[in-house]
Amino acid sequence: MQMKNKWKIRLQLTKPVTWPPLVLGVVCGAAASGNFDWTLEDVAKSIVCMLMSGPFLTGYTQTINDYYDREIDAINEPYRPIPSGVISENEVITQIWILLLGGLGLAGLLDVWAGHDFPIVFYLALGGSLVSYIYSAPPLKLKQNGWIGNFALGASYISLPWWAGQALFGTLTPDIIVLTLLYSIAGLGVAIVNDFKSIEGDRLLGLQSLPVAFGAETAKWICVGAIDITQISVAGYLLGAGKPYYALALLGLIIPQVFFQFQYFLKDPVKYDVRYQASAQPFLVLGLLVTALATNH
Repeated sequence: MQMKNKWKIRLQLTKPVTWPPLVLGVVCGAAASGNFDWTLEDVAKSIVCMLMSGPFLTGYTQTINDYYDREIDAINEPYRPIPSGVISENEVITQIWILLLGGLGLAGLLDVWAGHDFPIVFYLALGGSLVSYIYSAPPLKLKQNGWIGNFALGASYISLPWWAGQALFGTLTPDIIVLTLLYSIAGLGVAIVNDFKSIEGDRLLGLQSLPVAFGAETAKWICVGAIDITQISVAGYLLGAGKPYYALALLGLIIPQVFFQFQYFLKDPVKYDVRYQASAQPFLVLGLLVTALATNH
């Protein structure tokens, strides 16, 4: 029974709820490559890429973040696994290494499987893992700065899995790199949503999250502005690229997001953060897929 509970706690540390955007990011990259076929081999490759991006490397990111947040969590959320003592720090460190090495191992396997001369998927995984580390760990601890930290988080969730999926099945091109990094500004907005519930602890420990730096009221509007203006800009890009139907589809997907922002998030970002994300995020993710299909190479 105790062993079963320990595995439940280990899984909790990896936050499975955060995996779906990365899994879908791989789908976007595969779609944008123009080379994905519904063969058994391509489906198997994409599943391995999803395992690398979701359970392994996102699991690593979430676990290492909780490990370095154990002091702040003792203030904000003392019931979480590490500050509550239900899992030891040594067990957490072991989990971090297993997930990191497992993810990098799968990345290397994908490069061999795809016949890459240059191991691009491995280097993307290594780069993403390094960003995860410097996001959470001192001395850099990017999350101390609301702008840099949240953009790094947004890029990790939107750009990296897309790049991995596209590099696995095709060629990662400069226009896609620029477009996905632009889309990561929307990811910055999504990341800000999680900062409202920890204002008190962030302020005590000197973390300059955007709600701490600008106040909750201003930060709310920065958050929705980053999400909405980015997607409108991408729709404009698609229109300029001669893809009016995709641009219209993307604009159509922005409308329900704005509705849920006013319905939930702008009313009370702490009380309604989970409900807002559950309601609005699927439309953001579908917009990413529309963009991927529009940029199909």
